[in-house]
This record gives sequence, C-alpha cells and structure tokens, in this order.
Amino acid sequence: MSVLLSLMGLVVSCSPSNLPGQPLTLNSRYTDEQPALSGNGRFIAFVSDRNGSRQLVMFDLQQRRFVDLPRLNRPNAIAEHPSLSYTGRYIAYIATDTGTPTIELYDRVTSRPQILTMGYRGWLKNPHISPDGRYIVFETSRRGQWDVEVFDRGSNIELDIPDGTPVFQP
Repeated sequence: MSVLLSLMGLVVSCSPSNLPGQPLTLNSRYTDEQPALSGNGRFIAFVSDRNGSRQLVMFDLQQRRFVDLPRLNRPNAIAEHPSLSYTGRYIAYIATDTGTPTIELYDRVTSRPQILTMGYRGWLKNPHISPDGRYIVFETSRRGQWDVEVFDRGSNIELDIPDGTPVFQP
C-alpha cells in the first residue's frame, strides 16, 4: 500500500512532458479542453489537469511529445482559452490571478509571459492571435455589452512567419 501511495505522489509531482508511464497521445484519463491548433498544424495547446491542477499545455503532433513551457503556468493563476500563432511561437490566453481576467502573451523563444491588458476596464474573453502574432482579437464588456476589440502589438515585434515567407506591409 505504501508503494502505491509513493507512486501516486510521483505521478502528481511530474510535469506533463515527463509523466512516467503515460502514452504520448492526446487522449488520456485527464480532463483536456479548449484546444487550439497552430496555423501550420504542428502544435496543439489546451487546458489540462494532467499535473494535478488546471494548466495550459502544448503537444507537438510531429514529435508526439509535450512541449516544455517554462514560466507560463504560475501558481495561483488560472490560464484558459489559448490561441496559437502560425508556428506556435506565440500563445495568447486569458489569465486570472487577482480575480480579474487579463490577456497574456507567451513567447516560446524567450519563455516569457507578458500581460497585454494590465489595468484594462471590463471583462475579457476568447482571445485569438493572428497567424503572424501581431494582432490579438478578443471579446470585451468595456461598454456594458460584449464587443469585439483588436489589440495591435505594433510593427516593431518579431513576427511569427515561416522561413522565406515574404511579409506584406500595407
């Protein structure tokens, strides 16, 4: 019995990328929801309770393994509704840790999350990032009803484009 409890503790303490004995597939005994597919079809990001709490995870369909996302999931914060840029470099999502949802952006190259809507008035939901990572569209209740807004990250960001693809600037 003590061996079983020790093994259960080991499974709970592991990250999604190295769960012992877990098949490297999407379907499991865990609750997985809110999937988002990258534009190139290689990555899926979703909310899962595979690590004992709700977290955003990413699965590489090509290599059939979970992708490490350091600093994305913070203790005492709920991350939901992921959206991926074309190659999955950028993940836009809703994060709630103070009771008010914010839109955050995670860059897999720098492993840094960034709050995009700090101090924003109103509720936010359902962010979707453009394939190149420049624009994020979301729903907001700022005017007392649900409206759609577009957040422009600006022209000085590193775009998520496949190598050799020309960038059209109007």
